[in-house]
Amino acid sequence: MTTGGGLKKTAKMLQVEKRIRRPLERAVPELVNEHGLTGAARRLSVSKATLSYWMLKLGIQMRHVALAPGETIEVKRTSD
Repeated sequence: MTTGGGLKKTAKMLQVEKRIRRPLERAVPELVNEHGLTGAARRLSVSKATLSYWMLKLGIQMRHVALAPGETIEVKRTSD
């Protein structure tokens, strides 16, 4: 199975997608934002190294932002 960008997912990626019933492209950013890299890896039953590799392979970027008191940040999806 490949994604829209021609990415060939590994058997383990497909297995995890089937188990969580969601594409990794959607699930991983949500899990990492909610639980951090370690927690997301634990919930997906993979190592942090595997999850980091998947993020690289899927083009998922992780950014750290420091906000002053009273500041907020908004994340927008540019395409679906």
